[in-house]
Amino acid sequence: MKYIEVRIETSHEGTEAVAAAFLSLGITDVAVDDPADVVGIMDKKEGYEWDYIEDDVITGLDRPPVVSVYMEDTAENRELAEKIEEKIEELSKAVCGGIYGEGADFGELSTEIKYEDDSIWKDRWKEYFKPSAISDTIVVKPTWEEYENPGDKLVIEIDPGMAFGTGTHATTSMCVSALEKYMKKAGGDSPEKMKVLDVGCGSGILSIAAAKLGAGDVLGIDIDETAVEVAEENIALNGVSNVTRAVYGDLTKGVDYVADIVVANLMADLVMMLSKDAAKHMTEDGYFISSGILVEKEETVKDKLISEGFRIVEIMEKDEWCCIAAQRR
Repeated sequence: MKYIEVRIETSHEGTEAVAAAFLSLGITDVAVDDPADVVGIMDKKEGYEWDYIEDDVITGLDRPPVVSVYMEDTAENRELAEKIEEKIEELSKAVCGGIYGEGADFGELSTEIKYEDDSIWKDRWKEYFKPSAISDTIVVKPTWEEYENPGDKLVIEIDPGMAFGTGTHATTSMCVSALEKYMKKAGGDSPEKMKVLDVGCGSGILSIAAAKLGAGDVLGIDIDETAVEVAEENIALNGVSNVTRAVYGDLTKGVDYVADIVVANLMADLVMMLSKDAAKHMTEDGYFISSGILVEKEETVKDKLISEGFRIVEIMEKDEWCCIAAQRR
C-alpha cells in the first residue's frame, strides 16, 4: 500500500500543541515519539516494565521528539498533508509571537512529508528468518521456506508475523532444550500423559514444541489477544490442535489448569511476580522452566524461586541470557 508520512520535529513542551494542531484538522491517530517516555520507563516506576533496552535506544535519548501521522496516499490526503504543514507554520508564528508565553520552546517545528510504498519493505525481515535448529530435536522453519528433514527432526512451521519472535532467540532455544529434558524426566516413557502450561505464549512456539515432543495436553495463555490469535493459527498450521490450545488469560486470575510443567519465557521481574501463581498451577514435583532472564539477574530470580518453595535443578546460560529449571518441593 502507498501511504503518506507526515513528521513534525518539536520539543517535549511542544508535543501537546502539535497534537492539538492535528486534532484541529480532524486527525486523532497521531504517533508521539518522545525520548522522555523512554527515560520514564528507565526510571522503572513498575518493576516489571522492562528488563533489557537496546543500546541504540539509549544513545538516541538526546534526539528531539517527533509527532507523526500516517495516511493512505490519496489526492485528498495529499491536500491534508499540505494543510498540516500550513498549521505547523501558523503554530511556529504563534510561538514566536509569545502566545504560549515568554520563553516557550517548541523546538524546530519542522515538517517533513514523505510518500512511501510499504510493499517494498514490509516483508524485508523475512529474508533473515531461515530454517534453524533451536535444540537437539527441534527445527523451526518459516512457512515460506523449504526444509528437507533428514528424518530425525521435529519441525515447527511458524508464521510469527512482524510483532512476534521467530523462535530463534537464545531464551526460546534454552526453553525448548529444557522442555526436551524435563518432559523426559517427568513423563518417562509416557509423555502423552504430560500436561504443559505455556505462560505468555506469544506466537505459540513453546506450546507447539511441547506438543511435538509428545505432551498429551498443552495450554498456552497470553494477556495479548493478538498473540492468542497468532498462536492459534500456528497451532493449527502444525497439526497439534487436538492436544494444544491458546487462550486469552492471566495466570493470576481465573486460570483453572494444573500442569506437570509450566514454562514462561518472559522477563526476570515477571517470572518473579508469577512464581507464586506458577506453583499453584503445578503438580507436586512439577517443573517450572523460566527464561527471558538476564544473567545479571540470575541470582535474584533464583532466590525468589527458592523463597516460593522451588528447588533449583539447573541453570543454563547463553549469550547474556539464562534459563532456570526449578522443581516444586
